[in-house]
Amino acid sequence: MALLQISEPGESPVPHQRQLAVGIDLGTTHSLVAAVRSGEAAVLSDAEGRRLMPSVVRYRAEGPPVVGWDALAEISQDPQNTIASIKRLMGRGVADALRQRSPYQVIQDQNSSGQVRLQTAAGAVSPVSVSSEILRVLRLQAEQTLGDDLVGAVITVPAYFDDAQRQATKDAATLAGLNVLRLLNEPTAAALAYGLDTGAEGLYAVYDLGGGTFDLSILRLQKGVFEVVATGGDAELGGDDFDERLAEHWLGEWGLERARLTPQNWRGLLQTARRLKEALALQSSPHQRLQESFVLESGETRSLAIDQQGFEQLTQDLVQRSLSACGQVLRDAGLQVGALQGVALVGGSTRLVNVRKAVEAFFGRPPLANINPDEVVAIGAALQAQLLAGHGTEDWLLLDVLPLSLGLETMGGLAEKIIARNTPIPVARAQEFTTFKDGQTAMAIHVVQGERELVSQNRSLAQFELRGMPAMVAGAARIRVTFQVDADGLLSVSAQETSTGVAASVQVKPSYGLSDGEIAQMLQDAYAHAQEDMQARALREQQIDLQQLLESLTQALSADADLLSSDERRDLEVAMQQARAVCGAQQLTDLKEAIAHLTRLSEPFAARRMDRAVAMALTGQSIDQL
Repeated sequence: MALLQISEPGESPVPHQRQLAVGIDLGTTHSLVAAVRSGEAAVLSDAEGRRLMPSVVRYRAEGPPVVGWDALAEISQDPQNTIASIKRLMGRGVADALRQRSPYQVIQDQNSSGQVRLQTAAGAVSPVSVSSEILRVLRLQAEQTLGDDLVGAVITVPAYFDDAQRQATKDAATLAGLNVLRLLNEPTAAALAYGLDTGAEGLYAVYDLGGGTFDLSILRLQKGVFEVVATGGDAELGGDDFDERLAEHWLGEWGLERARLTPQNWRGLLQTARRLKEALALQSSPHQRLQESFVLESGETRSLAIDQQGFEQLTQDLVQRSLSACGQVLRDAGLQVGALQGVALVGGSTRLVNVRKAVEAFFGRPPLANINPDEVVAIGAALQAQLLAGHGTEDWLLLDVLPLSLGLETMGGLAEKIIARNTPIPVARAQEFTTFKDGQTAMAIHVVQGERELVSQNRSLAQFELRGMPAMVAGAARIRVTFQVDADGLLSVSAQETSTGVAASVQVKPSYGLSDGEIAQMLQDAYAHAQEDMQARALREQQIDLQQLLESLTQALSADADLLSSDERRDLEVAMQQARAVCGAQQLTDLKEAIAHLTRLSEPFAARRMDRAVAMALTGQSIDQL
């Protein structure tokens, strides 16, 4: 029988009536989900108490994909089917994957406008579908922890993600069954967490070095307004590059080329490099040398070693790349380092000793690191999600900026910028163009994104045509093209011939995004997970029923324990103790059996309590009164 939870006047609504929303940090190396609970934003743990989940998905010939820690455990044994660092390929094509030297079998989907796909034992998969598996697990984890379905999520993206990468992230969330309340720039999310926790105001830099991407954003914090002044970075710089640099250094010492290693050996070497890199970050002595042995596929054992000084020399150019981007962002903002009140660190790679030293030297002050750099982005996203779900009492305004310029192709293959980079969003801008040929009745409009002057050097976003214009002499027509960018950084473009009102528009689907038809097809494929979702819901409902039964029996014993004999009370308390032990069980049958056993055992007690309640109600009452 369903239970009703009734609130007394003045009490807050019952939990299942609340609009539950979460913040999700979809990271290159790890992903995590956070929510505001009891007024505090915190990262949600999985069943084993782990707050970080590896962004790793393993595909098998049969059965659903394996996600997270279990997939990571198989990455060295099955590297071709175990996909990691997929964030680097979001919204990217085959050429991008080849340039990044992707360790997977890369194929081009002829039906997806150049979208990259990776061949696995389960067939070809796109970065969008891989990311959706990660997001789906995080959604289920949040729903099980919070006890109800989610109304939506705020998902963070690197500030330097372009329109294609943002759209790919939104597509992945749709496939995972998530309603995206907002795509939030990672540095802005971090500033939100730092600003609320410290009450900071003024100009701050957020240095965000994660597993696969680097961002630097300058934000102005003042009285609840978080304004991004400028942003920049490198979408292909992160902890993965430090791992690869270390692995290639050892290969050089051994006189081996990377091509001679099997995929299993190369992946295993990268895992070793990551482990020693993380160990170096915890070393108190810069001279302590870490050593290990590594077994090649041939059976040969090679020794490898590294210390802090050697690691700094090997990765100096990578750190310098991030600082060069910092200098460019400061120039874009028209600021000197001295104008900043502080710099906040975000991302697991900022734990590296040489990174922290370089940041402190560049900005001339110790960086802020009082919030876990792995968790700060998710915490900020959770705060924003709480506000968008209608529960926040705070009154803040987030003003993000466009990371890259948007424009059109004009005569000669030139890119005409309509909205410049670092323009606050949401924003709408319009510009008039005209025809170049007498009698022209149509115009092809090519939307591009980037900072270069030639269309060929920028990223193509969309193409559409404006037809039905009146035939005029060249230069007489007036075509007004309007660009609109929403709060998520996603673009729509419209064009209108002003004298006749003939118009056309396009909701920009980037070249490497998914069409609506492809989304629908992938959603149908995702129905294969429907049974898993139903089982997860049934499990959660049984857990709640058992907890409710135990709570009721505890209250009953405290009030009417005298109705039981000593043997009956002992048996009931033993059964309750056994039931508490299976409250967190992941097997539906265990929970059902516990509920049934406890119900049978407590039925006589419940009948006696009912008799007592009736007797007390009748005490002092006459037949006439009844």
